[in-house]
Amino acid sequence: MSDNIPSGPVQVDVRGPRVAAWITTAVLILVLIAAAVSPALATILIAVQAVVFALGALNGPRRSPYGWVYARLVAPRIGPATEFEPVPPLRFAQLVGLAFAVIGFIGFAAGSTAVGVVFAAFALFAAFLNAAFGICLGCKLYPLALRLRPATTSS
Repeated sequence: MSDNIPSGPVQVDVRGPRVAAWITTAVLILVLIAAAVSPALATILIAVQAVVFALGALNGPRRSPYGWVYARLVAPRIGPATEFEPVPPLRFAQLVGLAFAVIGFIGFAAGSTAVGVVFAAFALFAAFLNAAFGICLGCKLYPLALRLRPATTSS
């Protein structure tokens, strides 16, 4: 998210994913509030968040909508990055968020507000941990996911 990126594996300014997590936290709080008054609105909001998660998982944090917000509106005002983190765990975290959001969407769309709320709350918990404390649950699960991946064989 900054042009001041160290060489080596693809890395991003650590502040970018935290800003994205704050935005995600706000959206998911809106989902939970909307669920109490308009499950249809909650369904739309969680669908939008699912798309954001999908774009983050597919394209990485720099090319996600919230990454764009960070790069264009926040980063120029806060100075150059001094800390960086690798992209693959962040993409995996977005994939985990996508899973929660999709299950939440299915719950809301199927008329089970309880399922929608529970999975939106799971995603909210993870987003808030990252935003407030810098603890990325998906990033912590990433090494385990790598170990569970089938081994590739070379000829």
